[in-house]
Amino acid sequence: MLARFLLYGCAGWVLEVCFTGTSAAIFQKDSHGTAKTYLWMHPIYGATALGLEFLHDRLRFLPRAVRALAYTAVIFGAEYTTGWLLRRALGRCPWDYSQRGWSVKGLVRLDYFPFWYGAALLFEPAREALLSVTSEALRQTPEFRHAVRDGQVLPPPHAGPVELEAGATGATFQGALAAEKQEEAQQELPLGADALPSPVG
Repeated sequence: MLARFLLYGCAGWVLEVCFTGTSAAIFQKDSHGTAKTYLWMHPIYGATALGLEFLHDRLRFLPRAVRALAYTAVIFGAEYTTGWLLRRALGRCPWDYSQRGWSVKGLVRLDYFPFWYGAALLFEPAREALLSVTSEALRQTPEFRHAVRDGQVLPPPHAGPVELEAGATGATFQGALAAEKQEEAQQELPLGADALPSPVG
């Protein structure tokens, strides 16, 4: 989780730099494409993304477009709440939308909805990529290899064919595979049909 928090925060920084730099180049005619972000944004992006992970687990039954709407609401809520807290702590919010767009107390811009919704749609693919990266990084650590050796965790699945070196393990695997195939075959039988005979070793 800590690794994902750090990576989410960095990803948020990169997206904000790209967004503000592109906006400056297009709308302010800034030929340098000057970008802007804040140190505060890293923990805000990281914590918000972890909150979206939590929400994803509870909304997985909904279509992705609907889940993205919920994510967008959370993003607006996080932006407003953290902006209010920073204003209370520092005397002002690092970002101030008071004179721009459809702002709510200068803390959020409702006209940014399409951009935040687009980010929300990208969240799940980004989440899967980060989970893959952090999981693979974890597997490369000595602690993970020791845990596999000691039988505390299962070894990672192999991409290619698996060589069954241990006879007991091979027999168990083959038996489980045969039982699974038999169960699938029985489910395909019409009602009233006799059960398939057990496979003979």
